[in-house]
Amino acid sequence: MEQFDEQLYPEWAQSFKVEEVLFEHRTEHQHLVIFRNKRFGRVIALDGIIQTTEADEFVYHEMLAHVPLFAHGSAERVLIIGGGDGGLLREVVKHPEVHHITQVEIDAKVVEMAKELLPNHSQGAFDDPRLELVIQDGVDFVQNCTETFDVILSDSTDPVGPGEVLFTSPFYSGCKRLLGDSGVLTTQNGVPYLQLDEVRTTYQRLTPLFRDVHFYGASVPTYVGGIMAFGWASENPEYRRQPESVLRQRLEAAKVRTRFYTPELHYGSFALPQYILESFQS
Repeated sequence: MEQFDEQLYPEWAQSFKVEEVLFEHRTEHQHLVIFRNKRFGRVIALDGIIQTTEADEFVYHEMLAHVPLFAHGSAERVLIIGGGDGGLLREVVKHPEVHHITQVEIDAKVVEMAKELLPNHSQGAFDDPRLELVIQDGVDFVQNCTETFDVILSDSTDPVGPGEVLFTSPFYSGCKRLLGDSGVLTTQNGVPYLQLDEVRTTYQRLTPLFRDVHFYGASVPTYVGGIMAFGWASENPEYRRQPESVLRQRLEAAKVRTRFYTPELHYGSFALPQYILESFQS
């Protein structure tokens, strides 16, 4: 393999020059490829879609983890759905207030190979004693779990293949039940400029369940087409309105070092372009 072509859209694709294929295997659930690219480092792709790269994963993982955790401020129990590469878990374990983390990943092979070939993603986080790793379908877990959580982070693939069910109403209603009235749900929600239907559909499915539904954004070079959207849902609108001063105090108290996240970016990330806001009403 000399080149990896990601064809998410019929009229547009992106290509990565492949320096070396490190692993390729069709697992029980999906086609897994790990290769090396000169600019982006080691890259994971599932079913032909780029999932994460060593070069820019910190943007995505820091924003998906730290925005809800610092907004909440006292989350002791966190549920991660997906995230088998370990990057999101790495950021969650930096929070000293978190006492327990349950991570539910459908594909054990992704975890195994990410630990072996992309160890900088997890940086040992899979060995954290607070972690309970569950190999299971995410929808089945949220529908049958009897525990409760303060923050749920959905680090899913795009809504195709195994990740499709993580964008459905049964998944969101299961998350609502596990969060109660004082939690926060954040989700990976695609690139709105090219995937506006994902944002619109997520908004329509979350709105009947949660009092406060919105999105925030960050630019991740690998996910081409503009800003990446993260879905946000909570019963407490004040979580989304935390002032920068409070976020700064929490960041300093936690002694979390970041490469992308700042309280100013956190606060500003909820300001959305008009075309996204208008999609909520269409």
